[in-house]
Amino acid sequence: MTSLAGMPLSVLDLATVVEGVSNADALHRTIATAVHADTLGYRRFWVAEHHGMPAVASSAPAVLIAAIAAATTTIRVGSGGVMLPNHSTLVIAEQFGTLVALHGDRIDLGLGRAPGTNGLTAALLRRNLARETEEDFPRQVLELLAFFGTVPPLENGVGSAIIASPGHGDAPLIWLLGSSGFSARLAGALGLPFAFAHHFGGGTDPAPVFELYRQSFRPSSVLTEPWAMVSVAALVADDSATAARQSLSNNLWFIKLRQGAAPGRVPSQSEAEAHPWTDAERAFAADRNAQQAVGTIEAVTRRISDLVAVTGVNEVLVVPQGVDQLARLRTLSELAELSR
Repeated sequence: MTSLAGMPLSVLDLATVVEGVSNADALHRTIATAVHADTLGYRRFWVAEHHGMPAVASSAPAVLIAAIAAATTTIRVGSGGVMLPNHSTLVIAEQFGTLVALHGDRIDLGLGRAPGTNGLTAALLRRNLARETEEDFPRQVLELLAFFGTVPPLENGVGSAIIASPGHGDAPLIWLLGSSGFSARLAGALGLPFAFAHHFGGGTDPAPVFELYRQSFRPSSVLTEPWAMVSVAALVADDSATAARQSLSNNLWFIKLRQGAAPGRVPSQSEAEAHPWTDAERAFAADRNAQQAVGTIEAVTRRISDLVAVTGVNEVLVVPQGVDQLARLRTLSELAELSR
């Protein structure tokens, strides 16, 4: 079996809401998953910001991160990510400064530049219908760094006349997230760690993005050398047929979104199995599973090892799949055993 020995593993959990499950149950399941990952020695546990999606209960990452950090002891807890254009940088600095003040050096702030929702919802979040420019996100990242005191104050008074409290001197570890070269280049230029969202689909070759990150990298007070992570959806089962069956719910949810259906909760296992799958839908599910890491522990380990070899990353962000909690915990347990 290909080895993952020594490779730091982390977890991204979307607080998935399955048909027949309440938001409360989904959030408590995420906290239980974090506790499990903590005991297994995972390095980080991240949650992601999405809005207007009944399948995702992590629309308020800072609130959920506080609950997870309070329930765990050593694992780093953070966002993968906060969609920065949706927010005032001062508010995010105060929120995550508060988390650092409460939980010390265990907080990560992963930042994305996508809205994590549709245009109308994004406009309501921002109270602004104006279109953004490519300069907006880099400027926001610099403002956050200035609010935390990681870079000198800016000319507009951020970090000097305008102070985040908590925030200044209470800096989380800031990551930039993305699935293209834009955030990779920016992360390199600012000397920040970079995470590539391969779990979204996997169709993009990640190797050039990571090469761009390393070519763009300039040492900073945060990092002296590049540090990169790749996410991968993972599901471990006894055999490939069982893994394919347990992945049906997640794949059917993706298919419905691609077909333009209104966002709903993730189908239950029984609903997914009863769905009248077309040949095209079955092909999509099989292709997505092949691009991710779904199968026996040997197949999953081999796929993750291949992804590490192609990207040269320092860490892997595991996104457990399936709607059965015990199956999700099993995936984390078996991968953790192999990474020791």
